[in-house]
Amino acid sequence: MRNNIIRPTEEEMDLSGFQLFKKLTEEEYTRLNYDKTCSVYKKGTVLYREGSRLTGFYCITKGIIKVYKTGIDGKEQIIRFAKKGEIIAYRSLLSQELACTTAKVIEEAVLCHISYQTLLFLIQSNWQFSHHMLQIVCRELREANDYITDIAQKTVRERLAEVLLLLKENFELDNQNTLQISLTREELANIVGTATESVIRLLSEFKQDNLIELQGRKIKFLNIPGLQRVANL
Repeated sequence: MRNNIIRPTEEEMDLSGFQLFKKLTEEEYTRLNYDKTCSVYKKGTVLYREGSRLTGFYCITKGIIKVYKTGIDGKEQIIRFAKKGEIIAYRSLLSQELACTTAKVIEEAVLCHISYQTLLFLIQSNWQFSHHMLQIVCRELREANDYITDIAQKTVRERLAEVLLLLKENFELDNQNTLQISLTREELANIVGTATESVIRLLSEFKQDNLIELQGRKIKFLNIPGLQRVANL
């Protein structure tokens, strides 16, 4: 569902900062800009749902998107949080399958939609673009393999510490050492793959151990080496 009232700024529609498009020729980049459709999406907007037919992929120029799968009992399993400079919905598009995940806006976002026809044109005309796309898919596969290994071999306590460190790496800390993404306890549990009650209890333990400080949904890092030891990295 698009917001047709608020229009993105020229800066928010600029794709020149995306590494994926760095090797495009002037003609290819012109085609990309001509074909793209950029819109503002409010918090809570569902971009696409699991099982839907995708017509293109999305480039995020602002905001944060939650990508997740839904289990048999309706519980979410969060796959990743995508932010500015990243793309989503490309894997199902490349395989020409129905969407295997759902994407939801958790912080007001601007996304540029690139059609499947444009993607095919770029893949067929520029081998460096194709190679970069392949690298992105391989990186996602590696991350999925790492997650499966963690689920099988690490305790919930270790996984939660690792998730906090990964969030720090992806979204960084402000000048107060506070994580720059605000998540509910349920969302944290859905990333770790455990019950919400377990995450609440473990966060309290981390606080007691002076590893973190909790300020509502905000998490302040007090002892990063300590979290690394807990995560068994």
